[in-house]
Amino acid sequence: MQEHSSSVRPSDVKPHRSLFERLTALISPEPENRAELLEVLHDAQERNLIDADALAMIEGVFQVSDLAARDIMVPRSQMDVIDISKPIEEWMPEVLSTAHSRFPAIEGDRDKVVGVLLAKDLLRYYAEESFDVRVMLRPVVYIPESKRLNILLRDFRANRNHMAMVVDEYGGIAGLITIEDVLEQIVGDIEDEYDFDEEEDNIIALENNGDGVRWRVKGLTEIEQFNTVLGSHFSDQKLDTIGGFVTDYLEHVPHKGEEFNIGNLHFEVLRADARQVQILLVEKRPVLAADE
Repeated sequence: MQEHSSSVRPSDVKPHRSLFERLTALISPEPENRAELLEVLHDAQERNLIDADALAMIEGVFQVSDLAARDIMVPRSQMDVIDISKPIEEWMPEVLSTAHSRFPAIEGDRDKVVGVLLAKDLLRYYAEESFDVRVMLRPVVYIPESKRLNILLRDFRANRNHMAMVVDEYGGIAGLITIEDVLEQIVGDIEDEYDFDEEEDNIIALENNGDGVRWRVKGLTEIEQFNTVLGSHFSDQKLDTIGGFVTDYLEHVPHKGEEFNIGNLHFEVLRADARQVQILLVEKRPVLAADE
């Protein structure tokens, strides 16, 4: 008598799980929110299942959905611009010294951005007898301060755009942001041969948000410089940098998005990996929230 073959297909058979796997699933349920997921990932990194760089990038992906353009933009006062109302010979040295690939082109006033000039287009200035810089300008993209970075990154990629001007609620120029700024929130600093670290770039004052003055501070900023600019009195006897001071104060390396108070200063970690703090958003508040 011939046996009938089973009607169950191999694809319908669920893989067998061991008793240990089933018990683990019962006592360790899957993470239900972002915080629990990050805890799992940090635990995985501590057990060397993923490396520190991978963890930092995963945290960066989460971070871009929480941050807005105002949080990482280059403030209006810090923008490197060219003024096309002046002769090229007057602003060409600045183009050469800053070595950016793109420049907002203004016409006498920083609020009057008339286009974006690509540095490579200036090669024609040396190759052609007649050169009209206005013809070379690319259209300006404007975005609100509140635009989320994940949406901005999607727009940058879809439109093949690399720079946007950030405007405030009154339509004035608040700053600028580039696709590199957004990507650095995920992968860390994107350095090239023109990047350099100057002491004055360690602390950048941001616009007053109505609640207090805010600064964007590099973790490698020396505590002495930090104290001078923000009027704090943190000790530099044991540690040299503000990133090290914060880590020592919290007794752990803070993760991206973590917020805490030290004295009358409110800190938010904008960028960090499993080893160190890289960028902090610091706000001075009138009421002391904790002892320094």
